[in-house]
Amino acid sequence: FVKAVDDVDLRIVPGQWLGMVGESGCGKTTLGKTILRLIEATSGNIYFNIPDDILDEIETAQKNQNDQQLQYLNNQYDLTTYSRDRLKGLRKNMQLVHQDPFSSLNPRMKIKDIIAEPMQVHNMGSKQDIFERVNELIRLVGLSENHVNRYPHQFSGGQRQRIAIARALATTPKFIVFDEPTSALDVSVQAQILILLKELKEKFDLTYLYITHALTVAESVCDTIAVMYLGKIVEYGDPGDIFNMPLHPYTQALILS
Repeated sequence: FVKAVDDVDLRIVPGQWLGMVGESGCGKTTLGKTILRLIEATSGNIYFNIPDDILDEIETAQKNQNDQQLQYLNNQYDLTTYSRDRLKGLRKNMQLVHQDPFSSLNPRMKIKDIIAEPMQVHNMGSKQDIFERVNELIRLVGLSENHVNRYPHQFSGGQRQRIAIARALATTPKFIVFDEPTSALDVSVQAQILILLKELKEKFDLTYLYITHALTVAESVCDTIAVMYLGKIVEYGDPGDIFNMPLHPYTQALILS
């Protein structure tokens, strides 16, 4: 068997901007989508936004091999055990921005409907409330209210990614996974999107998992970096330490490439 993601033990704390770095095919996207349960995990546990004392209980039960207590806690807090209805209630707080701004937006929907859809799914207010929220979000990502009646094909790649970010913010999430959100964009547009992400993170106190193959990009914006190689995390730490004193040969190769 080939395992796409293997033995990953990762903790992302509130307010953190964690960069997940590695070459194409190493398992980064699979990990991000598994955390959001867009891909089902074959084993392991995923915990989201649970109190520290509960997390301590879980770790103690794991350490003591208390299977009965662990099963009880996992039924309460492990995302892999959640039913579809229970998971839907949690999805407001967890969002994803895809890599490709050209295929991630429905070409048959107007921008106002694309951004409004998550709020409609979660019954977040009246039509007027949603309309006002759409206009607020479109301004927030640097576009104009005049843009909301257009279709995705009428925008550039950078503008489409801004729309995708607005859609991700629609449900006021706490945690966002970015799957290489700037890799399909020109260098100058990449910088603009990264500045926007930084502003939004500070404004709304967001937590990011930022997936990228570019170690230099992660080093410039992330406060922590995890390096993934063949489905495993081989290095984790402060960007400065990893960039200046890489310990794993794969990390050293990434820096030199």
